[in-house]
Amino acid sequence: MNKRHIKKVAVIGSGIMGSGIACHFANIGVDVLLLDIVPRELNDKEKAKGLTLEDKVVRNRLVNDALTASLKSKPSPIYSQSFASRITTGNLEDDIAKVADVDWIMEVVVERLDIKKMVFENLEKYRTPGTLITSNTSGIPIKFMSDGRSEDFQKHFCGTHFFNPARYLKLFEIIPGPKTDASVLDFLNEYGEKFLGKTSVVAKDTPAFIGNRVGIFSIQSLFHAVKELDLTIEEVDKLSGPVIGRPKSATFRTVDVVGLDTLVHVANGIRENCPNDERLELFKLPDFINKMMEKKWLGSKTGQGFYKKTVSAEGQKEILSLDLNTLEYRSAKRAKFATLELTKTIDKVVDRFKVLVKGKDKAGEFYRKSFTALFAYVSNRIPEISDELYKIDDAMKAGFGWEHGPFQIWDAIGVEKGIELMKAEGLKPAAWVNEMIASGNTSFYTVKEGSSYFYDIPTKTQTKIPGQDSFIILDNIRETNEVFKNSGVVVEDLGDGILNCEFQSKMNTIGGDVLAGLNKAIDLAEKDFAGLVIGNQAANFSVGANIGMIFMMAAEQEYDELNMAIKYFQDTMMRMRYSSIPTISAPHGMALGGGCELSLHADKVVAAAETYMGLVEFGVGVIPGGGGSKEMALRASDLFHKGDVQLNVLQEHFLTIGMAKVSTSANEAFDTNLLQKGKDIVVVNKDRQIAVAKQHAKLMADMGYTQPVRRTDVKVLGKQALGMFLVGTDAMEDSNYISEHDHKIANKLAYVMAGGDLSEPTLVSEQYLLDLEREAFLSLCTERKTLERIQHMLTKGKPLRN
Repeated sequence: MNKRHIKKVAVIGSGIMGSGIACHFANIGVDVLLLDIVPRELNDKEKAKGLTLEDKVVRNRLVNDALTASLKSKPSPIYSQSFASRITTGNLEDDIAKVADVDWIMEVVVERLDIKKMVFENLEKYRTPGTLITSNTSGIPIKFMSDGRSEDFQKHFCGTHFFNPARYLKLFEIIPGPKTDASVLDFLNEYGEKFLGKTSVVAKDTPAFIGNRVGIFSIQSLFHAVKELDLTIEEVDKLSGPVIGRPKSATFRTVDVVGLDTLVHVANGIRENCPNDERLELFKLPDFINKMMEKKWLGSKTGQGFYKKTVSAEGQKEILSLDLNTLEYRSAKRAKFATLELTKTIDKVVDRFKVLVKGKDKAGEFYRKSFTALFAYVSNRIPEISDELYKIDDAMKAGFGWEHGPFQIWDAIGVEKGIELMKAEGLKPAAWVNEMIASGNTSFYTVKEGSSYFYDIPTKTQTKIPGQDSFIILDNIRETNEVFKNSGVVVEDLGDGILNCEFQSKMNTIGGDVLAGLNKAIDLAEKDFAGLVIGNQAANFSVGANIGMIFMMAAEQEYDELNMAIKYFQDTMMRMRYSSIPTISAPHGMALGGGCELSLHADKVVAAAETYMGLVEFGVGVIPGGGGSKEMALRASDLFHKGDVQLNVLQEHFLTIGMAKVSTSANEAFDTNLLQKGKDIVVVNKDRQIAVAKQHAKLMADMGYTQPVRRTDVKVLGKQALGMFLVGTDAMEDSNYISEHDHKIANKLAYVMAGGDLSEPTLVSEQYLLDLEREAFLSLCTERKTLERIQHMLTKGKPLRN
């Protein structure tokens, strides 16, 4: 098979989905041609300028306006605004011939078969034979789209369903047409996973495919349960959110974001096209949904849906909730259930399911009804929508943000227990589930030698899930490969002489046990191994230092202990940098404060694309005290030779801390020098991150890693820089841009990054700067305003600005 290379793609249709897909291809470095239709009439601005329908700016107005709106949207569809230069816009009349030069054409036009077929007919006139051509559809049968097209077109054609937003949702459904070549499916499956960072799932050409078929069933099931159990929308969102590993938006907030009309469109499509679905009645819309559709209460796009934002005459903002019985908005009601209280001490979501289904209250009844309906439904969708059960779980996790798929939840409750609960609800699983138990298999999944296996229905055996060789799944190796463990970390042997240090604290905060574990991991690696990765597969890499510990020490005025704790943190970071083995940090999600400082001191950072990195200590009234302030001064110093004005370079690094800048992607972290070009790298698929980090650790070790020499050549600018900073902070306070306390924090940071009040530029050691940093940090911990901020952070969950 010829190896394909995707250097340029064409995206046809620039709506929210098309522009989002174009941006994500630009994210990974691919040139994009984005085309849309030509406007049929001038708008008022164009008339005022005297333009005509023949002017290029008019002919490309729709595509340019759509892309501009997409690039301004939040969350952003693009890793860095500079990447937008990789997208060239045009229209389907003047520029369609350019598709001859692309490697992949993606159609993302309106969901109407007649329009899609017309677009394909036009594209085929210019498409080069052998070029991939796909449709991003959420439900139109693929088999109908390529009717009448050439053999080469049909051979290279299939559905590729991205979920919106394309950058953030990982599901990439690939749906073959009747004549799609197997090599095309294999290529797209690998490309989606390796290059686009997606979970690729080859689905069958059935209505709504896998993700939406099960996802819409689940939502419709809850719609009907609301009335049956007399629940409020707040109660349903409380029960179907993070407590069971689902997004914070849960059910009703999710529908508001996606749009009620979108959900209704897919639900109606399933009801009309799946006559043999045993739960067809559930896809019938409840009365309250029909009434909301009539009133155009579609969610965020129309300003109101299940929730509505209001502002009172006094300027007070409030989010109102819809009462489904009266269809009137009212103030939100607090949702509380005894069953949920029982799970508060259970950190792992997977361990909560057994407790939830045993609940004696309305919550327990809700979970029994919703889970059993879901279990029965997915078991009956095999082999209709998929031959393999793991694909259904993959689709729900990647497309809907579920932490666990239906079969994984069923396993957590117990397969036989699930069947027992089903019977109590008048439901039963598909026959193959009983056959599975009869064959001696009591679970849908097993783990052997670090790999995940699933129950394969035709062979009645546990079969290895394909595609795992490029992944390291820490859940699968934690027990068998454990080298060391304390309450803060687990150190695992990744093989090939590389260890991994995985944080286990709440939100992966860095406290004494984590630092002790990190030092132990370095000890072990230096003695018997070749390298160390610091990485985990939790929701976030680390949200920073344990501020509760800092607060307690500061409040009790235990300053000697606090000084020792901060020095221990600094020393551990320096140990990371100056160990005799390569250290690789693998941040993802939030890498804030101490989590960022740790990455700054690794030999190399292998960051997931979705890494939100920043030194945010200003928010709680201190400066970075674990080497972060020192490190930004050092990194500025290393750029002084590049010809820029030295004070300007230092100021940029000062503002990164002073403004608590957090990157919106790993790529953006290069702009603030938190990640370094030529040294650190970005991995688009987070599932590959630990494996890639391991490869780099091994490569560095194999090339002959030498322990670095401690730096004594950091150039600080002394009074010259300090004076500039102090004038700036004075002006900021005088103009009421910052508070008196912020002024004090900024001046402390200025003193550290200037290297003190030295009379002239001087070369100093890292330790010199660390001592200044620690002294400044401790002095700020004596401030009443700092303690107030930390206390507010601990009780309210966010920094207090004063």
